[in-house]
Amino acid sequence: MNTPFDEEPHRGPGLLARLRGAFLTGLVVIAPVGLTIWLIWSVVGWIDGVVLPLVPQTMRPEQYIGINLRGVGVIIFLMFTVIVGWIAKGIIGRSLIGFAERLVDRMPVVRSVYSGIKQISETVFAQSESSFEKACLIQYPRRGIWAIGFISTTAKGEVAQRAETGGRLISVFVPTTPNPTSGFLLFFPEEDVTELDMTVEDAAKLVISAGLVYPNEKDPTRPPA
Repeated sequence: MNTPFDEEPHRGPGLLARLRGAFLTGLVVIAPVGLTIWLIWSVVGWIDGVVLPLVPQTMRPEQYIGINLRGVGVIIFLMFTVIVGWIAKGIIGRSLIGFAERLVDRMPVVRSVYSGIKQISETVFAQSESSFEKACLIQYPRRGIWAIGFISTTAKGEVAQRAETGGRLISVFVPTTPNPTSGFLLFFPEEDVTELDMTVEDAAKLVISAGLVYPNEKDPTRPPA
């Protein structure tokens, strides 16, 4: 018989709590996979909807196999893009592109739209070997507050000449959270930049996750993975 002074036996989580935990765990596993598949499926369908109407009816695969295969438009688009890129690298292609760009430069509104889209495309898709060299720590926006940045290059030209500093200037890109593609380009004296051992990819994950995802092998406060 229990007395009023006896402690109540410890009870584990109830059935509803266990079901809720299992549901949330399953959601964490399913959501990324499901959203990725949905996104790819939607993009493929959108490309098919844009490309296939431009293909003659007699050349469409469904005329021969009887079913509409999703992804045919993507294959046609990839083949067309490769052919255009191959032609653009030649002398004739460069001449045609130069002529078309000179023609566009004479159109006030079209010129602004084209130049903006071209600049974005070159930034995102151009094959370039230049990339951020290392991740670093800098004191920003004031002394005593530290931020993660990415070292790009050493400042050159007028920026390096006019800056009132006795040493080298380092150009550092300071990303925003959770979107690291936007941020600020800042120039720091070399002695004010502290290089990190973590890779640029690990630093980007840290920024995107708002400080929740640390590279364990570089973070002494967490156990190794």
